[in-house]
Amino acid sequence: MPEISRRAFGGLVGGGAVTAVAAATTAAEAAPAERPFKSRPAASGRRPNLLVILGDDLGWADLSSYGAPHIRTPNLDRLARQGVRFTNAYSGSATCSPTRFSLYTGRYPGRTPGGLAEPIASRTQGLDPNHPTLASLLKKAGYATALIGKWHCGWLPDYSPTKSGWDEFFGNFGGVLEYFSKLGQLGSYDLYEGDAEYKDLRYYTTVLTERAVEYVGRDHDRPWLLNLNFTTPHWPWLAEGDEETGAEIEAKIRAAKSQAEVSRALNHYDGGSVEKYAQMVESLDAAVGEVLDALRHSGQEDNTVVLFASDNGGERYSYNWPLSGEKFVLLEGGIRVPSILRWPARIDGRQVSHEPVFSPDWTATLLELGGARPDPAYPLDGTSLAGYLLRGKELPERDLFWRVRANRALRRGDWKYYRDEKGTDHLYDLGADQRERANLAPDEPELLAELRASWERIASGLLPYPS
Repeated sequence: MPEISRRAFGGLVGGGAVTAVAAATTAAEAAPAERPFKSRPAASGRRPNLLVILGDDLGWADLSSYGAPHIRTPNLDRLARQGVRFTNAYSGSATCSPTRFSLYTGRYPGRTPGGLAEPIASRTQGLDPNHPTLASLLKKAGYATALIGKWHCGWLPDYSPTKSGWDEFFGNFGGVLEYFSKLGQLGSYDLYEGDAEYKDLRYYTTVLTERAVEYVGRDHDRPWLLNLNFTTPHWPWLAEGDEETGAEIEAKIRAAKSQAEVSRALNHYDGGSVEKYAQMVESLDAAVGEVLDALRHSGQEDNTVVLFASDNGGERYSYNWPLSGEKFVLLEGGIRVPSILRWPARIDGRQVSHEPVFSPDWTATLLELGGARPDPAYPLDGTSLAGYLLRGKELPERDLFWRVRANRALRRGDWKYYRDEKGTDHLYDLGADQRERANLAPDEPELLAELRASWERIASGLLPYPS
């Protein structure tokens, strides 16, 4: 391995090197380095297929292409090499269901009653079937739509993907389930095809992968949207072959006398390890690889937009360095997520973008790429990235906004306003301090006041949290 200067090493780590420093170096030395994103002018062609893949509680640096020194993700790394890797991409919230609301609606979670749950945990909460969604708007524009995997936007009988614009649904309604028995957070069986239970006691990631492979391999007669939502690497900490541990968790769920006991069993506080977590992330990577292989074999790869991201930041065993915080909080580790976009027909590979973007932006982007119009009665809170990605336009300066019960945050350029659970305001320069350790609030009182006022202006238009 050739000698690397200290300055060069720092640049690799700070920029999120394509391959972790600890990884084998031969291939990395032979491969061209990432370059700053630049659009490739081209005549518009057929509307693309849209494949949106979510990992669950995957930390910002849990992929080797984002710096993980102990997790190998060759398929997702290859996806990044074939497209654009985003280093400042964010989820719409710090937990599962609010982010899914923001992705499906293109709006802040607090625009709708169901989005106020952090996360949804009862049958009384969900995504209003009358609210337009990414799927319903694309369906109106002629797309076939399907959702495979975790929904977590409400339970039957009132809420379902098939009530919100997806033609097909195969997956779980809740936020978590035991990977083999499919017992979920309400203590009941939670694997469905449409609105009917579907029995399959194999490892859940395997089951979802088979369904996704089948879907992309069909002889489609129109463009399609597939939301593929894995539960991996969300707890309980189970990999393929861990049936015995899964059976122990299943027994605790079946013996539970309360919802709290079900939650304790699924939270799996007495299990897991860094090694087990790495296994789960690597199984997610392998699953994505199978789906991408099926896409290539189907002949649709060139004109399919693939977006991969996580629903929020990681927790317990995630690798988030150099970020601080984790799931549930609005520090960078709770909301900054790995995000990769590939579209061979229109976007060159081996590129990296440092533009700040978040979940509602992807909704606006996918709608524009699919030729679908947002509903004017439900204005989007995201900004379409299509002009930036395809036509060389600069993204307008705008504020990225987050609100959860315990925290608030707003990002403008490199500046981030953050209020912690104690009500203390912080101001960070993320360009110099990704770890959010140097609080500049005392040094920049006017800027702090300006960003706080912007946050409060946006928040005033949202629904209040129920008391």
